[in-house]
Amino acid sequence: MRSILFLFLAAVVPGAAAEPVPHAPTPEDAVPDAILGKAPPLRGRSVQYYPDHPATVGYLAEPAGEGPHGAVILIHEWNGLVDRIRQVADAFAAEGYVALAADLYSGRTGNSREENLALVNETLARPDEIIRNLDAAVAFLKARPDVNGKVAAIGWCYGGGVALSFALGSDNHEGTAIFYGRLLDDPEKMKHIHHEIHGTFAGNDTGIPREAVDRFVAALRKAGIPNDVHVYDDVEHGFWLYVDRDPEKNLGPAVHAWQRLRAYLRRTLGD
Repeated sequence: MRSILFLFLAAVVPGAAAEPVPHAPTPEDAVPDAILGKAPPLRGRSVQYYPDHPATVGYLAEPAGEGPHGAVILIHEWNGLVDRIRQVADAFAAEGYVALAADLYSGRTGNSREENLALVNETLARPDEIIRNLDAAVAFLKARPDVNGKVAAIGWCYGGGVALSFALGSDNHEGTAIFYGRLLDDPEKMKHIHHEIHGTFAGNDTGIPREAVDRFVAALRKAGIPNDVHVYDDVEHGFWLYVDRDPEKNLGPAVHAWQRLRAYLRRTLGD
């Protein structure tokens, strides 16, 4: 078994020629090609957005046009910053957002369940460092002249739980979208959150059952936090980021979830 010391370094090579992503929003009845496994070549570039930690290398996708644009931080799954996340960053840029895919693993990715868990456990043991990393991402984006000063964090699985932790631990961003990430159900802990929470979950997710989502929503409501949280029946954990795993089941719910997310970003970050 490969040791944690021998995890692959994440590929941080950007597209052959980094360039702005043309404005090309998806139709109302579609999802980005990135989550269908049909993404075009990458157009973004690698960036060191965290000055205190040069080993942290994110991926920046920039929309065409001077802006100002809203901005999104994408928080990777348990295996790290891989190309599927970079491709999704390009898709957000095509929607008109400056998209920064964060790197919480210092350039590393996992190549097995054991390696992924080791990285998850290592980083979750240092929650303050996660917040510092993501605060640096927010500062990097808000310093750009083409950003309108509004940033939302979006995460999947491990990244979804991290996005919630970031909402609890920082007040520097304007939105949080959680895709099947770990949850809380304590309204007292929720009271720090100062913006609407968006959540997307899977009905067949044994790790995050519907009952846990219901308790999460009840806590948000008791804390007075606006939210748009939806559980999609008959789909599995990971259904949105990897529609191509089961297109027949995943595509319809993924389209609906994408349109909800787009509406959330419009009201949170502006058009």
